Amino acid sequence: MISSQMLKGTLEGCVLAVISKKATYGYEISEQLTGYGFGKIAEGTIYPLLLRLEKNDLVRATYRASEIGPKRKYYELTEKGIAALKEFWNSYCELSKAVNALMQDVQGGMQGEQANEAFTEGE
Repeated sequence: MISSQMLKGTLEGCVLAVISKKATYGYEISEQLTGYGFGKIAEGTIYPLLLRLEKNDLVRATYRASEIGPKRKYYELTEKGIAALKEFWNSYCELSKAVNALMQDVQGGMQGEQANEAFTEGE
C-alpha cells in the first residue's frame, strides 16, 4: 500500500493524467486510480483536489446527464492543465530516476539476505 504522505506529492499529477485520457467525473477518477494500484482514494481527498484544480484553471468542469441518478460534474484539462501535466511528468521522471539510482546503489552495496530483507519487507 502506498503511504498517504508519498501519495500527497503525486496525486494531483496522477489525477491530471487520468483526466487527460477523457473527460471524466470524480468517482470514476477514484475508481481508475484504484485500478492502477493506488488503493482506495477517499472522496474527502478527490473532491477537494478537483475543486482546487478547477480554481487554478487546470481543469474545466461541466455538468452532464447521467444514465442513473443526478447530473455528474465532468472534468477535462485546460491548456494550463496540459502544461501542468507535462511539468509533473518531467519532474516525476527525474525524481524516479534519482530514487532508482539510489536504490540500486544501496541494494548493490548490501549483502544477500540483508538486501532481500530491506527491499521486500511488507510485501
